Amino acid sequence: MTAKRLITPEDLYRMHWVNDPVVSPASGAIAYVHKSVKKEIDGYTSHIRLLHPDNHKDTPFTSGENDSSPAWSPDGSQLAFLRKKGDKPQVWTIPADGGEARPVTDLKYGVSAFKWSPDGTQLLVRSEVSESDGTDQDQNTSNANNSNDNNGINGNNESKKLPEEAIYDRIKYKGDGIGLWNGRRAHLFLINLATEESKQITSGEFQVGSFDWSLDGSSVAYTASISSEQYPDPDLRLTNDAFILNVQDGSVRQLTEGTHSIYTVAYTPDGQSLLMLASDLSCGFATLARIHLIALADGQDQVLYTDMDVQLGHAAVSDMRASAGTPPLFSKDGTSVYLQLNQDGGVHIGRFALDGSTYELVLGGEREIYQFALTPEENIVFAAADPLQPGDLFAYSASLKQEQRLTNCNEELWNELNLSEPEVFTFQTGDGWTIQGWMMKPTEFTEGSKVPAVLEIHGGPQAMYAHTFMHEFQLLAAAGYAVIYTNPRGGHGYGQVHVNTVRGDYGGRDYQDLMEAVDYVLNTYSFVDASRLGVTGGSYGGFMTNWIVGHTDRFKAAVTQRSISNWISFYGVSDIGYNFTEDQIWGNPWDDLEKLWKHSPLAYVKEIKTPLLILHGEQDLRCPIEQAEQLFTALKRLGKDTQLIRFPGADHNLSRSGHPYLRVRRLSHIVRWFVEHIER
Repeated sequence: MTAKRLITPEDLYRMHWVNDPVVSPASGAIAYVHKSVKKEIDGYTSHIRLLHPDNHKDTPFTSGENDSSPAWSPDGSQLAFLRKKGDKPQVWTIPADGGEARPVTDLKYGVSAFKWSPDGTQLLVRSEVSESDGTDQDQNTSNANNSNDNNGINGNNESKKLPEEAIYDRIKYKGDGIGLWNGRRAHLFLINLATEESKQITSGEFQVGSFDWSLDGSSVAYTASISSEQYPDPDLRLTNDAFILNVQDGSVRQLTEGTHSIYTVAYTPDGQSLLMLASDLSCGFATLARIHLIALADGQDQVLYTDMDVQLGHAAVSDMRASAGTPPLFSKDGTSVYLQLNQDGGVHIGRFALDGSTYELVLGGEREIYQFALTPEENIVFAAADPLQPGDLFAYSASLKQEQRLTNCNEELWNELNLSEPEVFTFQTGDGWTIQGWMMKPTEFTEGSKVPAVLEIHGGPQAMYAHTFMHEFQLLAAAGYAVIYTNPRGGHGYGQVHVNTVRGDYGGRDYQDLMEAVDYVLNTYSFVDASRLGVTGGSYGGFMTNWIVGHTDRFKAAVTQRSISNWISFYGVSDIGYNFTEDQIWGNPWDDLEKLWKHSPLAYVKEIKTPLLILHGEQDLRCPIEQAEQLFTALKRLGKDTQLIRFPGADHNLSRSGHPYLRVRRLSHIVRWFVEHIER
């Protein structure tokens, strides 16, 4: 038997990912998306596979280069999915028994999401609409009305096209991963599948978010944030509303009153209510989501399970995927709903009775269940990862209470690798709070040895480290480092008070939690060398890395990733800066300059003695690269040991879904910096 080897950054090129399982209502066949890195390592490729539960035969079903978002028709005769037609994603369909796929939409700006009508004759799709459509179809600004002949001066069509200015009159004029606002807004269209004709059914200066069909197909529910007397500028709203649109006459009724941030909507099976996962923002962005039932008759809001101190949905952090989660799925008898929930580092599936009477944890365990689907028999097909594997499909039999693995997409690579298995620990902070964490020994740990260690800090901060696979952590363990990661106050999975504590106190109790976690590890794990410690994190974790090295010299090296260094400038340059800063730091630059500076790591740059590597994507609009530039410039001016690495074209999600080559380079630089600066 060949000896197993250590994992490398380049192993990313051989990894496979499975997601978006959907179950045919007719045959029970499971369609899912299989994603991998292209052979040329210049991007990703994905296709849809079909898994037959009876014989476990797993075969390719579509042959596109980037097929995604599979959805069975109500009768199971067809599968719809997204595939590019030209340069825009459109909806395609393919017969359940195979054959040629054909496009059924041809919308100018493509399709971002879709749903089958209950009778299978129509699609409800979300697509962008330009404010300039009907005048200049290709205009790329928000409200410019260019009367110039910009093909050339004085009508000389042979001249080069002149550059155009971009004019914006809204505060939300950019978004991470999207770029500058293109003057378009997402709206809903009906697609007649017999004629392939499209009909726009929503319009206006708002974006459609979540949407759903009523069970009889007579109406559509959707969420949007619109201008009103109470909220004249919808871009400044933290709340949105649910609306009901009558498909026949186009009339629209507002169902809520601007008091909640609504994440998803779904009609209940009895057709009497709209189920919403929503937050009342009583704790700002840290507020837990609740189940709301809005009566369609009178708009009465019933909030269920208010005593449950858990975050619903998916909140786990992983470098294997940028987004995850499944919308509410209803039981066969229509009396309950299945939802994900986050608790103690695990992402689980729960079943909630719609009358508010009972809750049952259906699937738990030390793992991240990142998506799921229901079979016609109400068994569960789910995609799950754990600390030793990045994700596969599993089936759960409700009657037998048994699980079965359906895929093993990384078997060949994993048979080669020697990995480190994390150990869970908990400790008591100085003020009596219980904090959960994990310890990973070096992969080739030798008993009796002393080893260096790296503290990892998650982003958000309203997120959660989980029982899931992290390539970055395994690489550090392979390089001879112990890896420490925890869920200090500010993150999900431990209740409302836990997640809310960091607001207004960045660098306070959260910093103490992390330092006490390190103290606990040093007192508990005798093999960790206190003189050889490193620290790293991204986003909020990058902020905290910057903060830590400005307040203690206990770490010998640090790597800050997509970080915040200056709240004053962050307020105006981040795509969410104006509302995030006010919600998390409790201030703005004109009224609270001193407070914002007090919580800014840049204010303590003279105290930094730790060698600091700064990693940042050039197109990151969540934590723009000027945050890295300010810190780097100050450190260099002060003669500190630092290095700035810029990743071209990369946004805030570089580590999770960025260009595969840049992901590998990023991982390599992290390990390199610690190896160069921490004696092993």
